Amino acid sequence: MVGVRVVGLRKRFDKTIAVDGVSFEVKDGEFIILLGPSGCGKTTTLRCIAGLETPDEGEIYIGDRLVNDLPPKDRDVAMVFQSYALYPHMTVYDNLAFPLKMRKYPKQEIDKRVKEVAKLLRIEELLNRKPRQLSGGQQQRVALGRALVRNPQVWLMDEPLSNLDAKLRVYMRAELKKLQKDLGITTIYVTHDQAEAMAMGDRIAVMNQGKILQFDEPRAVYERPGNIFVAGFLGSPPMNFVDATVVERDSQVILDAGIFQYQLPEDLAKLVKENLTGDKVVIGFRPEHVVLSIDKAPESVFQADVYVVEPMGSNYVVDLKAGDYLLKAISPITVKLPPIGEKVWVGFPPERIHIFDAKTEKAVF
Repeated sequence: MVGVRVVGLRKRFDKTIAVDGVSFEVKDGEFIILLGPSGCGKTTTLRCIAGLETPDEGEIYIGDRLVNDLPPKDRDVAMVFQSYALYPHMTVYDNLAFPLKMRKYPKQEIDKRVKEVAKLLRIEELLNRKPRQLSGGQQQRVALGRALVRNPQVWLMDEPLSNLDAKLRVYMRAELKKLQKDLGITTIYVTHDQAEAMAMGDRIAVMNQGKILQFDEPRAVYERPGNIFVAGFLGSPPMNFVDATVVERDSQVILDAGIFQYQLPEDLAKLVKENLTGDKVVIGFRPEHVVLSIDKAPESVFQADVYVVEPMGSNYVVDLKAGDYLLKAISPITVKLPPIGEKVWVGFPPERIHIFDAKTEKAVF
């Protein structure tokens, strides 16, 4: 197997810049996720690597080979599409065998490889069926098998699980991750589903407007987002954001958010002062880190009205109205909450807050 390196990749469609100077490296055997909203450039990046789109600028290396001028068939990559793209008139066996027949493999070798892949994916009993006779999960396995049958150096996957129902999608992402690890195939996987990205990827590249905003391990991207977009894109419910002004009083640094005033610990205050471009910040805190209580507690920062309570099994998702802000908290069902319309104390541990420069939108802490 080999790694993949993308350097300064740019791609335009008419006046629209789809990919804007993207650079990243995928290690041998690594599972990388390109994550972002629709139109952020992730699929175009994948198609450029596959050779289905021609970059306007930049270089693409698969292993040590510069592949910009190579046609897709010579790049030794296999792509799995969102639609599966199975041939409806062919049996599963013939769908799996097709890439090998096109490359004129001997009939005996084709039969051997097809049966090996079918056994690996547990679809041996489906080989004589047509795609219309398969469930969504079975079709997905056949599409994976067709990509796997010729032992590609790199797997490229464009939202291959998005057509499955929620329960099957969760099951198949675990199966796919285990398969990738067992085979050690270098994989680049595109999705807009942040839960899928967090569960599957060794590293995640968060994209927006044609750029990679952060590229790191899932836990690092979630716990230490580099900017407001990344912080808000990851998490369900998403991170809460409150605008604030940095104020100094009696040698203390205070974040004045209107609905509350928050005194920063000395070490955090020093960090904020050293890294800000002005006095405006955005405070971020995740719903799962919010502490709710009827009576004021040590972590309590401000009061808010209970707006909506959504039971979610072991937890409540609580919507809170504070001034012009509608904030979300995740609270265990064991915590007693006041009725809707009444006030509750809201707090968060200082080590769990995120502070962003309002001008640059970059993380300060």
